Amino acid sequence: MAVDTSRVEKAVRELLLAIGENPERDGLLNTPKRVAQMYREIVGGYEIDPFEVLQVQFEEDHQEMVIMRDAPFYSLCEHHLLPFFGTAHVAYIPRGKVVGISKLARAVDIFAKRPQVQERLTSQVADSIMEVVNPEGVAVVMRAEHLCMAMRGVRKPGTSIVTSALRGVFETSSRTRSEVLSLL
Repeated sequence: MAVDTSRVEKAVRELLLAIGENPERDGLLNTPKRVAQMYREIVGGYEIDPFEVLQVQFEEDHQEMVIMRDAPFYSLCEHHLLPFFGTAHVAYIPRGKVVGISKLARAVDIFAKRPQVQERLTSQVADSIMEVVNPEGVAVVMRAEHLCMAMRGVRKPGTSIVTSALRGVFETSSRTRSEVLSLL
């Protein structure tokens, strides 16, 4: 699904009028076009298949945890269309194959570049890795600040929201779960 930039431009122009602005004034003249291009970029996750990205795997007899920590991500709250951003931590235990490590970060980005809620984003990353990579287990922990909570409503800037999704051995083994959470 591609972003219809023409429709976004028209909608932004209408929004500017609705809030009492003049879309013809110098500072706003190109704003509808800039916003349309921005949306093409920040919600472009529908144009890439995260399952395809995770297909890049290599035969490897590594049976210990592989952990990606502190990968930044940016997403858009589907309730208020304001950004939320933070870091993603992804761990998995391979079963005869390892995934290209940059592909973990790409999968996070693909799912993040959609209007989202953090809880679904966390689960989508974990579920896609479980399905495509078929590891012994996957753990995904995301920590983010939501601008919808920081700049409106309760106005609590700096508040972190932490979500986790545990699959396979990370869900069933308390020892393995404790180990990964201590490493993250």
